[in-house]
Amino acid sequence: MTKNILEIRDLSVEVSGRRVLDNVNLQIPEGEVHVLFGPNGSGKSSLVMTLLGFPAYKVVSGRIFFKGKDITDLPTNERVKMGISVAFQHPPTIRGVKLGQILRHLMSDEKKIIDLFNKVKFPQSFLERDVNLGFSGGEIKKSEILQVLAHGGDFIVLDEPDSGVDVENLRILGSVVNEMLRDRSALIITHLGVIFQYVNADMAHVLLNGTIVCSGSPTKILGQILNEGYAWCEKCIQARTERCEL
Repeated sequence: MTKNILEIRDLSVEVSGRRVLDNVNLQIPEGEVHVLFGPNGSGKSSLVMTLLGFPAYKVVSGRIFFKGKDITDLPTNERVKMGISVAFQHPPTIRGVKLGQILRHLMSDEKKIIDLFNKVKFPQSFLERDVNLGFSGGEIKKSEILQVLAHGGDFIVLDEPDSGVDVENLRILGSVVNEMLRDRSALIITHLGVIFQYVNADMAHVLLNGTIVCSGSPTKILGQILNEGYAWCEKCIQARTERCEL
């Protein structure tokens, strides 16, 4: 029987008293790649921050389980040690900290670090540059993927990996991500799903107004979103509500 690597039960979250996630339920079995679609402001990034345990994201109800363990109250560093790796949509610029310092902390083998740079077609000179300082959109994405690869976690979260990336870099990153996710579990968060030209997913979910409103085939859900936008999901919600009121 396949176990769930991640299970979110009835999760509601607030930031400064404002509800950003409302009764979220999500299960990701070991070895599966799931995708979370949603428009801007739907709560996708809030879910990432909550998974990592950022203190500003206050869990008001529900629980988060990772590898069968309740991690709802664990600090961020403990969650990372357990094997959660995240590539952020908008990672910070860190002045005074070189990209090479971070990678060498995560991976002591210098040859493997150079191999990773070659894999994502990143100049080795970036090893001695401050993290994300003056990086282009594509370079920031490569930097994030390098850190995830070096960390080697069991569960990968990619927050908008196709955002702000040109066609050529998207092809490179898509190939690397597809290889990285073999035999691993992942949650890929995206607005329009361009990354799925290169990466296959087992299941898709749609997040609207802080709640997962539907789940199903990634191909079918993406097709509906591309044809009708997220208004399609809103119509489904309205239809269900009206049926319940009859």
